[in-house]
Amino acid sequence: MLNFARLPDLSGLWPMFERSERLVAQIEKQPRIRFSFFHKTETLESEFRLLYVARCTLQRGTGLNLSSESISGGLDNSSSLFSLQYLQNLSLAYNKFNYSQFPSGFDKLTNLRHLNLSNAGFAGQIPIELSSLRRLVILDLSTLYFPEIPPLKLENPNLEMLVQNFAELIELYLDGVNISEQGDEWCGALSSSLKNLTVLSLSNCNLLGPLNPSLLKLQSLSSIRLDNNNLSALVPEFFANFTNLTSLRLSSSGLFDIFPEKIFQVPTLEVLDLSNNARLGGSLPDFPQNGYLRTLVLSHTNFSGKLPHSIGNLTMLSRMDFSSCNFSGSIPTTMANLTQLLYLDMSFNNFTGPIPSFSKAKNLTQINLSHNDLTGQITSTHWEELKNLVNLDLRDNSLNGSISVSLFSHLSLRYLQLPNNQFSGELNQIPNISSNVLEYLDLSTNNLEGAIPVSVFNFRGLKILSLSSNNLTGSVQLNMIHQLTNLSSLDLSYNSLSIEFNRTGSPSSSFPNITTLKLASSKLKVFPDFLRNQSKLVVLDLSDNEIGAEIPYWIWKLPFLQQLNLSFNNLVTLEGSPRHAFYLTILDIRSNRLQGQLPDLPPFATYLDFSKNNFSSIIPSDIGDFLSYAYFFSLSSNEFKGSIHASICNATYLRVLDLSNNSFSGMIPECLVGMSSTLGVLNLGRNNLHGMVPDTFPDNCGLQTLDLNGNQLVGQVPESLEHCTRLEVFNIGNNHIEDIFPCHLKNASILRVLVLRSNNFSGHLGCEGKNATWPMLQILDVASNNFNGRLPIKCFYTWKAMSESEDETESELNHLRFEVLGFDKFYYQDAVTVTVKGLSMELVKILTIFTSIDVSGNNLEGTIPEGYGGLSSLYVLNLSHNALSGQIPKSLANLTQLESLDLSNNKLTGEIPMQLAESLIFLSFLDLSFNQLVGQIPNIKQFSTFSESSYEGNKGLCGFPLMNKCSDGGTPPSAKSPETFDWQFILTGLGFGDCLTRAAKMASLRRRKTLKMTA
Repeated sequence: MLNFARLPDLSGLWPMFERSERLVAQIEKQPRIRFSFFHKTETLESEFRLLYVARCTLQRGTGLNLSSESISGGLDNSSSLFSLQYLQNLSLAYNKFNYSQFPSGFDKLTNLRHLNLSNAGFAGQIPIELSSLRRLVILDLSTLYFPEIPPLKLENPNLEMLVQNFAELIELYLDGVNISEQGDEWCGALSSSLKNLTVLSLSNCNLLGPLNPSLLKLQSLSSIRLDNNNLSALVPEFFANFTNLTSLRLSSSGLFDIFPEKIFQVPTLEVLDLSNNARLGGSLPDFPQNGYLRTLVLSHTNFSGKLPHSIGNLTMLSRMDFSSCNFSGSIPTTMANLTQLLYLDMSFNNFTGPIPSFSKAKNLTQINLSHNDLTGQITSTHWEELKNLVNLDLRDNSLNGSISVSLFSHLSLRYLQLPNNQFSGELNQIPNISSNVLEYLDLSTNNLEGAIPVSVFNFRGLKILSLSSNNLTGSVQLNMIHQLTNLSSLDLSYNSLSIEFNRTGSPSSSFPNITTLKLASSKLKVFPDFLRNQSKLVVLDLSDNEIGAEIPYWIWKLPFLQQLNLSFNNLVTLEGSPRHAFYLTILDIRSNRLQGQLPDLPPFATYLDFSKNNFSSIIPSDIGDFLSYAYFFSLSSNEFKGSIHASICNATYLRVLDLSNNSFSGMIPECLVGMSSTLGVLNLGRNNLHGMVPDTFPDNCGLQTLDLNGNQLVGQVPESLEHCTRLEVFNIGNNHIEDIFPCHLKNASILRVLVLRSNNFSGHLGCEGKNATWPMLQILDVASNNFNGRLPIKCFYTWKAMSESEDETESELNHLRFEVLGFDKFYYQDAVTVTVKGLSMELVKILTIFTSIDVSGNNLEGTIPEGYGGLSSLYVLNLSHNALSGQIPKSLANLTQLESLDLSNNKLTGEIPMQLAESLIFLSFLDLSFNQLVGQIPNIKQFSTFSESSYEGNKGLCGFPLMNKCSDGGTPPSAKSPETFDWQFILTGLGFGDCLTRAAKMASLRRRKTLKMTA
């Protein structure tokens, strides 16, 4: 890039001023050019003359630098600037020519060697006259890209015509110029004319691929920058043949397939940036010793595999960014050799094992290893030598042990983020922190215990403090925090803390900069009075406390409040009106005891949750007019009545509408079904709606959840529902639908929950002869209908979610949910009622690993297919109250995850297979009653825990727990003596099974809310 020096000393130039006076006068008369210099005095005119003539006459008038002088207006070919024909170096970079047309007079400056017009403010077509500057060595026409600003472009002339005469050019910068050519065209244009080119910079030029081998003619290239184009191409291996290559930048260019390993090994390469090419992958090769790489950026690509130990050979590396890739394995200890590291980001990968020491990289300023699966402890030896460390981010790993106080001793550390790990123990007092510059401290979602050290509140520069979701105890006096005058965000939620404050109020100066305050689950009984003075408050979360009485009027008058969460309290009344909360976008007051009419709504709210209260009466007929910006609206589980007004359809931004569990009556508005092109969740279940479901689902239906359960709906499942190909949950149970099995929903390939129970469905069950349907189906409930014929088998084979092991599907306890506001982590949590262990149970969170089949209460006949043993991930199987016959298949022993098995009230014969007792070790509910089974009851493992009611009504069965003993007088088989009996089976039998127990433990550990709300 050009670097024009300025002249502070003008001595010796006076003889030249007179000769230049006439030229100065001509330029000053130009009406469209205004000059504004950094040195502004009352004698601006004379100073301009002095500076201008000095620059014009420097080195016999060969160099003129007017960069960053705020020159505005325009230039044309009559400008006196173009009379300076002896100029060799000219820079007008970073001025304000107001995106006027590119001037055409530069061809008069035939002696130019260096021309820098970067970000000067020109726009439009680059003129052909520029190509006549045959002596150019460096040309810079680059401009920053902004969509709203008109760009420079090369159409006519195109790139080939512009560079055709630039035989001496060695550096070309056209970043941000719209070239819009195919790879063969622009590669050919460069390679045919610019044989001496060393620097090629064409970022943001709308270039297309492929990358043509003709570029190899440019053997002098040392720097190649092609980022932010739409190359959509393979990366050619010939880049490794540029023997002088020092810098290669190809980020955000649509590159794909495998990146050639040889390019990593180019011995002269110093900078390699491949970031933001999601389809580009490969693995890292062995790096040679003493490589020159200084910057290696692979972020947001598909590179994978383990890091080679030879990565420690890159001893010159100062910037390493591998974030959001698919690397795995341990982090090599040889990275300790990277002593020149300044910036390290390996976040969002699959790294495991301990964190190696980086203590030799004494100038390291940032370490980001977040969102991996790193384990082990972080001892003081990891960090004590890193005196320049500014940012340490280790969140979302599996790190454990205590948090060393030495971490807080770094005088340069500003950001310390350790949330979502397994750190435990108490936080010790932190000594000598008076000179600490820590601004951001996040230790949330760990297992920390004990009281919060008083020293934490001595970090005078602290702006963000989050200690939420730990096991911290004791009381916290808010006046202890008052000295943190820079604090903008405080989160102490979900501990065992008692927050105490002065009931008489605190002055607003106590927290002069607080914008986010989260004290959820903090044993508060009243609203802290000091809140009324917090004029900068944006986010307030007081959920899951013991606050009673009323929501105070002043809360709606906090001038900048945007998010308010008062859910899970004991609030009864609401003072004032939320419509006065002008900036309020998120309001969550669910699970209280609020009553009366629906309150006025905030005018610009996007998220409104009034569910699980005691609101009553009808909703306003113009309700939709007050939901102009709403994405989420829930009135679920209240006492609203009357009809659902069609004005709700005026809420055109709605993604989630939940009116379930009220007393709404009337018919479903047809326009509401029409809204399913934008709606993701429509829940009208458990009301008194009647009539038919409108058959008007649009072609572009985007519904993921449709819940109409528990109404008085009649007719058939609408044919147009087949357009809802994104459907995951369909629940129309407990209505009066008369139809056959809805095979027309086969296009909903990600359907997970299908509930048809307690209707008048008839005919054969399943979609025999159809293509594969619903491979992700995990809950099927068609109980209490009139299905007949045999149990289907072919379609069951396609339900892979029920047949693949937990490791093959999803090993984590994820839940079905619908993202409402992803940037704020707001989700709608799907729920469904299933029959488990003979009892109806509402799953408020549907585990993606929970699988259930309930076909009870129909007229099914024939034998239980052996193939059902292939549903190895099944947790609940209910075939009761049918007319099934034959023996219990031994293959059911393969259902090793099964927790509830109900085959009662059929016509099953034969003995109970011993294999079931040996393999179904998680079984906690069994009902084989009222069949025609015979023989001895297995008395081992789980089967020894079941009561007589599990077997009654089978006259041929004998043995424990029945009273009639087996005729041979023998003792029923038992796998273990009393001394070695596994009490795990007893405990599991008495409570919930493994799937639901693990879910409860995970919920307790993480204290996740049904709908998580974070800033």
